[in-house]
Amino acid sequence: MAPYLLLGLTFAGILHVLFSKEFVAKHLGGNRFSATVKAALLGVPLPLCSCGVVPTALSLRKSNASDGATVSFLISTPQTGIDSIVATYGMLGPIFAVFRPIAAFIMGIAGGAVTNLFDRSTPSANTLQTPVPECKLCVVSSPHKHTFFEKIWGMAKYGYGDFLDDIAKQLVVGMIVSGMISYFVPDDFFTRNIGNPFLEMLIMIVGGIPLYVCATASIPIAFALMLKGVSPGAAFVFLAVGPATNAATITLIGNVMGKRIVVIYLGVISFFAVLAGFIFNAIVDTFYGGSLNIHHMSEHVHNQVTPGTIFSIIFLVMLALSLFRNYFPNLWDRLVAKGKTAAKDEAEQRVQTFGVEGMTCKNCAKRVKEDVLKVTGVTGVEVDLKGKSATVSGTFDNAEIYAAIVGAGYKVKE
Repeated sequence: MAPYLLLGLTFAGILHVLFSKEFVAKHLGGNRFSATVKAALLGVPLPLCSCGVVPTALSLRKSNASDGATVSFLISTPQTGIDSIVATYGMLGPIFAVFRPIAAFIMGIAGGAVTNLFDRSTPSANTLQTPVPECKLCVVSSPHKHTFFEKIWGMAKYGYGDFLDDIAKQLVVGMIVSGMISYFVPDDFFTRNIGNPFLEMLIMIVGGIPLYVCATASIPIAFALMLKGVSPGAAFVFLAVGPATNAATITLIGNVMGKRIVVIYLGVISFFAVLAGFIFNAIVDTFYGGSLNIHHMSEHVHNQVTPGTIFSIIFLVMLALSLFRNYFPNLWDRLVAKGKTAAKDEAEQRVQTFGVEGMTCKNCAKRVKEDVLKVTGVTGVEVDLKGKSATVSGTFDNAEIYAAIVGAGYKVKE
């Protein structure tokens, strides 16, 4: 997967620089069917995982995106992204790589349309909020431009840094689970003990809904399941349901948008995932004789020694650095702070605590910490998820800290 993961991370960085939150919010307002379609169309390529997409979607809703467009975005975005599309092609082949984003697009539209049927209200003009102009490369909100090299650096920093940090742990877990399935589960286990595609799909839904796995990390798991006899359609159901849902996301959506939206959200994903699974099996039966010859694909990937080894080493180094940032954040912060404070006078340093509303999980705290660390003069950030606060040290402007927290999708508690 390494060459395709590196290419996908590159595209993720490019999209991050090109698509601003204001651009997305501009096209998702009102209970119009076109807004639902646009939400799904914008959501498919965006590289956001199921937990990371929630603050973005709820921020768009506060910016006057309709519930239908918000649900469409919530369903279509985590199922796939430019990074996972490329990785899917590399590991599962072109048919999966094409079918997966198309199905996510249709599911998003369906979810948004069903939501609009039950919610025809229009947000009051008094509640509309104009999003703060956001720059993806710095915290300056006034009109300004960046050089080509600054944009390239911002793209690389996000794609190979911030975004990789978001999926690194899940990717490693996905690879470990894939290896365990390949080693411990007999090759004919599902064929011998289940042998019913519909029952396999139901098992994938039951196991996939509460599971937290990103679109890219789900690929090696689906690959291993197919090696053990799971039908391609059932593997697709896992690819759709696993990334699109998890327990934390379901809870947050229920608290913010209501239980009815949760029922629509889960119902649409489950129904259309199974429907798409049967369609996918029919396509495989018609054009591939009922089998995708996944064993041959496994050997083909394994035998890519020369270029594959080079790309694997490069990605392994990047993954190791990402895991280091994830598991030893304080040490990493000290290393970063040492470079940032080389020319600073120690007497100017100060410490201040800011209340942060909207954080629900470790990824939320990580996002706030990373965005605040980007502020000029910040030398350290400690985020207390339980206490809903961020303690910032350094020489900084409070307005820039506010802008960073808001830009991350959260609210500063006065």
